[in-house]
Amino acid sequence: MKHHSTNKSIFIIFLLIPLAAGALSALFTGNMSGSYASFTKPSFAPPGILFPIIWTILYLLMGVSSYIVAQSDHPDKLLALRTYFIQLFFNFMWSILFFGLSNYLLAFFWLLLLILLIIIMIVRFHKIKPIAAYLQIPYLFWCIFAAILNFAVYLLN
Repeated sequence: MKHHSTNKSIFIIFLLIPLAAGALSALFTGNMSGSYASFTKPSFAPPGILFPIIWTILYLLMGVSSYIVAQSDHPDKLLALRTYFIQLFFNFMWSILFFGLSNYLLAFFWLLLLILLIIIMIVRFHKIKPIAAYLQIPYLFWCIFAAILNFAVYLLN
């Protein structure tokens, strides 16, 4: 029985890691929704209220996915998890570059690197547990959309 509760605790920790990264990033960048409202956006920009909802879902999927990989006995597990944590750092830093520093062009290129890291992470996760990779596909698509939106904001501001 102890093993089961330990796994549950580890699962909760894996869920909390990306949520904490997102929350800390938001904390460091201040009022993102106010910032988002203040610059010129393209017509396809979603309303600001959607971002925290979408990011919470994506962070939870990251947590589940990384937990699945962490629980495997695959020899490439540590490499896959290292990639996961590197991309999480890039994710964390993007909003600081974009919202905190208002450096839209640097944030765009940073996001392209993040997308590349997400693709590498998906490939590495797939090798270990395909479901862990599939759970990251919405995140990949959202970041591709975010890059398009980021570039449009750069052009408009």
